[in-house]
Amino acid sequence: MIGDKTLGSRIFNLTNATILTIIALLTVLPFIHVLGSSFATGAEIAEKRFLIFPTIFTLSAYKYIFSTDTVIKAIGVSVFVTVVGTLWSMFISTLTAYGLSRRDLAGRRYIMFFFVFTMLFNGGLIPTFIIVQQTGLLDSLASLIIPVTINVFNMIILRTFFQNLPAGLEESAKIDGASDFGILFRIVIPCSLPAIATISLFYAVTYWNTYMHAILYLSDAAKWPVQVLLRQIVVLATGIAYDSAEYTDIPPPSQSVKMAVIVVATIPVLLVYPFLQKYFAQGALLGSIKE
Repeated sequence: MIGDKTLGSRIFNLTNATILTIIALLTVLPFIHVLGSSFATGAEIAEKRFLIFPTIFTLSAYKYIFSTDTVIKAIGVSVFVTVVGTLWSMFISTLTAYGLSRRDLAGRRYIMFFFVFTMLFNGGLIPTFIIVQQTGLLDSLASLIIPVTINVFNMIILRTFFQNLPAGLEESAKIDGASDFGILFRIVIPCSLPAIATISLFYAVTYWNTYMHAILYLSDAAKWPVQVLLRQIVVLATGIAYDSAEYTDIPPPSQSVKMAVIVVATIPVLLVYPFLQKYFAQGALLGSIKE
């Protein structure tokens, strides 16, 4: 029968499942090690090279982290940059993608060429820094958002998704007297939730992991996002001198504290994924296929 599996297919499925299980375990084990080490004592971490379940369960690392408002302030900065940056980037990217998806837009191919050109060539580090400085964005949280407003790759995915929507939707809306903005916000966006959710996740992860721009543009340590603070804790743990006056009085943390900070910095992003998972694969695939 057609539904019966042959011996070869069963062996293939078993081999495939085994390999994927091993790869999944290799991927998850480092996270389990970090989580387990964050609840272990410094002596146990020094004794065991790989730790999953600590012998002595302790919350000392987390108590150390939250004993001051330093980490909380850094998380607050990262949350602010992530939320505001994602909303801003999605707003601009959606408007741009919708405009470029309109086949009646004059010079659409030339405009698209300039966007794609920026994916291959850019001004470089020093010119970008000068622009940020001359526009007054230096040492402000806006410097973490404005220079990276649009990711061209994400915008192209949205544009392709919008192009694949049935043309009859817009035509019927125009007959009913809807404006271009009305069509976008009342018809196109509600029909594009999988792509919107997927691109929003891309932007959110990018803003949450902001590091290099914060190092370049922020001199005020109080405005550091959590990723920069994590680097600072690692620097203190390794005993390297650092010239930030605000952090010179913090004692060098143990390995468990470093692991705990990694957990604290990772959990917010992990909590977002389950809510967007159902849209993720569908949005990424549909936005990359042109009919």
